[in-house]
Amino acid sequence: MVVRIRLSRWGCSNRPFYRVVAASSRSPRDGKHLDILGYYNPLPGMDGGKRMGLNFDRVKYWLSVGAQPSDPVERILFKAGLLPPPPMTAMSRKGGSRDTRPIDPITGKVILPPKSTQNVKENDDESNNIDDEDGEMALLE
Repeated sequence: MVVRIRLSRWGCSNRPFYRVVAASSRSPRDGKHLDILGYYNPLPGMDGGKRMGLNFDRVKYWLSVGAQPSDPVERILFKAGLLPPPPMTAMSRKGGSRDTRPIDPITGKVILPPKSTQNVKENDDESNNIDDEDGEMALLE
């Protein structure tokens, strides 16, 4: 039985409210769950921010025993500081192939690999070249 940490929808129509629950992967979205780990309210409050509350001890416990967070919960746990940023890929155009370069989840920009700052010194001509039988010099590649 695979345990997933996922959102269970509560609230009325057009006013969503979610509970963060640990549930079997086979159970329905709003069905039987093993543990309630917190809540998430996607509607902005009076201050304009989204509200969420998590029981960090229980979330850490379920992650330690192998529970797998769903994609929305993974983003919530990243914002709470419990998980590293989820991997993201850039899409070059709609319906096109995905770019495999990593993206910074905070800024949304492509992360370029660090450039090597070591200066490569040219070796002596004798170490790069080999004498042929005819006495000519040939470059190694």
